[in-house]
Amino acid sequence: MPLPRRGLLQLLIRRLPTPLAALLPFLVERPVLAATATDPSWTLSEAEWRRRLSPAAYAVLRQEGTERPFSSPLATEKRPGRYACAGCRLPLFSANAKYDSGTGWPSFWQALPEAIATRLDFKLIVPRTEYHCRRCGGHQGHVFADGPRPTGKRYCNNGIALVFLPD
Repeated sequence: MPLPRRGLLQLLIRRLPTPLAALLPFLVERPVLAATATDPSWTLSEAEWRRRLSPAAYAVLRQEGTERPFSSPLATEKRPGRYACAGCRLPLFSANAKYDSGTGWPSFWQALPEAIATRLDFKLIVPRTEYHCRRCGGHQGHVFADGPRPTGKRYCNNGIALVFLPD
């Protein structure tokens, strides 16, 4: 059975010199929760979210998990349309901004206006920018600075966190 990321980080922290180890546990132990919803009608209890979502979607959208690469059929979806949050159906990306990044996750070079909110993520110690659905706060993925023109960004999205709405 593979060692979970949290367990691996805890093991590494135990082997660090004491002063450094004292600074790092908050990165491993902090609770992982979805971002705050900006729309009050989407401020649901965790029990309500569990009823609405599959266990896999709940793990990604509400607990900031990550699906396995190459596991989502949306990574190879090529029809025109929009990609919306699987939690609240807010459109997040246009199919026109989708491209094949080779990572195994649906990738986009631009989000729709006012669709996402970002924050800094230190879960892997190295800071990354994670993004969430602006309406319900559901975790979508991370944005990197290695995407194509014109933005140079790669919004690397969990497919389970999206639904495709064909035109």
